[in-house]
Amino acid sequence: MTIKDFMTHKHRECDHFLAEAEDAVEQGDFDTALEKYIAFKNETLKHFAMEEEYLFPTFEEKTGMTQGPTQVMRMEHAQAKGLFEKMDEAYNAKDKDRIYGLGESMNILLQQHNAKEEQMLYTMIQQHLAGDNDTIVEKLTNW
Repeated sequence: MTIKDFMTHKHRECDHFLAEAEDAVEQGDFDTALEKYIAFKNETLKHFAMEEEYLFPTFEEKTGMTQGPTQVMRMEHAQAKGLFEKMDEAYNAKDKDRIYGLGESMNILLQQHNAKEEQMLYTMIQQHLAGDNDTIVEKLTNW
């Protein structure tokens, strides 16, 4: 599996948890909704950590690019983290309208963010780190 494929697959896993959380909200099952939302949040934050603590620095060290696309991705991660605080409140309050509104904002942010990573950044990372692909994927798998 390539670095790009692995990281793209992780995006889809996170998307799935958010969809499951919103489905549970729709059914009025707030216990399941909170459980799935927490899984979404934890997996998304884990994914951000993989990138910020390992993948991006590895790429930056190899290429010398520190103020380019990785910096933009870090800023977008910070935006998502800010939304998590509001989503925590909405899920804990079982505020259906706020959950949907914030979920839509998060979904839009992450879909745009993920598209940039998948179409541009992961391709660049794959090209520059191809020689270390298996080692990097193994490290990410064990994160």
